[in-house]
Amino acid sequence: MNNLITLGELFTAVYGANLELVNVEECSKNDTDNLRFVSRTETNNGISAYVTRIEEIAPNPAHTISVAVSGSVLSSFYQDKEYYSGRDVYYLMPKREMSIEEMLFYTLCIKANKYKYNYGRQANKTLGGIMLPAEMPVEFKHITVESIAVPKKTPLIDKHIELIPENWEWFEIQELFNIKKGKRLTKEDMTEGNTPFIGSIDSNNGYRDYIGQAPNHSGNTITVNYNGSVAEAFYQLNPFWASDDVNVLYPKFEMNPFNALFIVTIIKMEKYRFNYGRKWHLERMNSTKIKLPVTSDHLPDFVFMESYIKSLPYSASL
Repeated sequence: MNNLITLGELFTAVYGANLELVNVEECSKNDTDNLRFVSRTETNNGISAYVTRIEEIAPNPAHTISVAVSGSVLSSFYQDKEYYSGRDVYYLMPKREMSIEEMLFYTLCIKANKYKYNYGRQANKTLGGIMLPAEMPVEFKHITVESIAVPKKTPLIDKHIELIPENWEWFEIQELFNIKKGKRLTKEDMTEGNTPFIGSIDSNNGYRDYIGQAPNHSGNTITVNYNGSVAEAFYQLNPFWASDDVNVLYPKFEMNPFNALFIVTIIKMEKYRFNYGRKWHLERMNSTKIKLPVTSDHLPDFVFMESYIKSLPYSASL
């Protein structure tokens, strides 16, 4: 594995502008002198609004990484332009010259540590001690921003499909899937390789690492965290190793990436039930009910689920 050093050895962490959005003047994204307002959100590159420049307050510099240390802890984004930030947002200035690609790499590495900050734990005192690779791996260095394909906004099906949840029906997860547990594998026992290691994290499709051990689960399945970031669910196309904090759902029906993504979204909606450290163990998951579209025979309508996902923008890039 790559040599690890602390975040503080790579970056200078600076507390950001610390503004309240209610106290600044919002403007349009298209205004000439607008600035991004970056908050503790985990979406939209951290941007929650665009605001006018405040002459007496210097914005955070461009070519830095914004990091939330509370709220959506370790939500991290590369910022290529000057920006203001809200409460509990730091910016990271590289201590050596870094390309955009390196900054994006470290953004993902920082996010991969989110699982350590469940249950309301903040990162304001521990941010500088987070362990990161000393440098970007060689196999990533040939990737440039320009070489990354931009997703196509077009849908696979040019049709508007309406969701009417009040007409759906409830099904126990065990009616739809056989659920199998993952297996514990310590970092000391991991070897280098190409097998995806799925951990109980809430990003990167659950991929925490790549290991040399053979996969312990098949592809075309769904992984669901029962511990850690509970109820985070991901569709896994290829074989993988699941950690002992992850349950794996093997379909009892003909599953494909499209109807799987529909069901993954429904499963994630159960997340609110597992606050305060409650775990979604195997027995509880088996008996949990989820609400799905149905056919005239009151069976899950997997064709409808597939068609709905195919009708969404960007589905051509799935």
